[in-house]
Amino acid sequence: MEPNTALPSPEPAVTPIWKVAAASFIGTAVEWYDFFLYGTAAALIFNRLFFPSFDPLMGTLAAFATFAVGFIARPLGGVIFGHFGDKLGRKSMLSATLMIMGVATFAIGLLPTYESVGIAAPILLVALRILQGFGLGGEWGGAVLMAVESAPAHRRGFYGSWPQMGAPAGLLVANAVFSFFSRLPEEQFISWGWRVPFLFSAVLIGIGVFIRLGVAESPAFRAQQHSRPASKGLPALEALRTYPKQILLAMGARFAENGFFYIVTTFVLTYGTSIGMARSDMLTAVLVATCVHLVAIPCFGALSDTLGRRPVYIGGAVGCALLAFPFFWLIDTQKTGLVWLAIALGIIAHAAMYGPQASFFSELFGTRVRYSGASLGYQLASVFAGGLSPLIATALLSGSNGQAWPVSLYMVGLALITIVSVYLSAETFRELLAEPSPAEPPGEAAGDGARRDVA
Repeated sequence: MEPNTALPSPEPAVTPIWKVAAASFIGTAVEWYDFFLYGTAAALIFNRLFFPSFDPLMGTLAAFATFAVGFIARPLGGVIFGHFGDKLGRKSMLSATLMIMGVATFAIGLLPTYESVGIAAPILLVALRILQGFGLGGEWGGAVLMAVESAPAHRRGFYGSWPQMGAPAGLLVANAVFSFFSRLPEEQFISWGWRVPFLFSAVLIGIGVFIRLGVAESPAFRAQQHSRPASKGLPALEALRTYPKQILLAMGARFAENGFFYIVTTFVLTYGTSIGMARSDMLTAVLVATCVHLVAIPCFGALSDTLGRRPVYIGGAVGCALLAFPFFWLIDTQKTGLVWLAIALGIIAHAAMYGPQASFFSELFGTRVRYSGASLGYQLASVFAGGLSPLIATALLSGSNGQAWPVSLYMVGLALITIVSVYLSAETFRELLAEPSPAEPPGEAAGDGARRDVA
């Protein structure tokens, strides 16, 4: 037999981790800008534009119901893009999700209102919101895996927090742009001003796609492809069969994080204006807190590289529970400084969970189904936690004649679910992102999600 003289194929280009993290951050920020922009508009104006036949509170409930619809579509996006992301790669899915989100958001800016076309207006709004949720559902898994799988083992918490920073960055830009146009005279704002932030999405999407095209595929996925072919079946089904406990615990871990966040940043706009605060003042308070959020997320991500994911995450959930009542007491004062403090404290508690979340969830699953598994745990919870929390909070407020204490109890309940779920999860911060060999059953190899605790 003649010796094999063929030259080895060149290794694919490796993108520096800082560039991968920056690309994940920028792309995710654009996606969240689109998603949060809808939440801000739902809290402040969509009731008047698309549900004018309802009284103000019921119109707000209807607007938040369309907000929740986007969350219902997110698991579907997670399953479909997770399927192709586990088979074809993480990078190839990111530009597609960004384009889907951008088209939907731009189209919302062109929608006719109820006054123009009647019932067709809210129907079209719901359809585009579903498309938004579908795109975001596929986005998160790819973005965080690109960062986590490319990071050094001892810095996964820190670099995994970069795409998480895209959420406050997107919220910051969305609220800043919306706040700017909300200062227009009322007639102009209702006529055309609210549309401009949605149309502006087209510019941001172009920037995001351009940056993401310059990043190489994650090393972990390339290594997995080389050593072990992707599953011939459905990665989502394989993830459900192999990691059911991890998916359920990831879902539970999201309840406080996701539900608390949308109460603090979206429902609070409705609550503040309902007690007499100016719309612009509430938007400014959220903007100030979001700046704090942007700094706190990587700090807690880095802290989880030292202390572990669980203690940092549980600390954030406990903080949410402790703040549930004081949060509304501070808002009720209607004093600017205390309102800022309330929202900032809520945001810091959230960041303690959100910072380590990307690395924590990624480390629960093996490489061949990591996109699907992490996306399922993350996105399924968003339906029951974040998507419904503004709607539930508004209904509780309505049923208690404007009293906030039922909302506070609801927030405590979310925190308890998360504390129990994270406590039952295994520690992951010292584990390798290695794929089990075909001979190893799930639970025996590092990186497969059924972990041993690490002190």
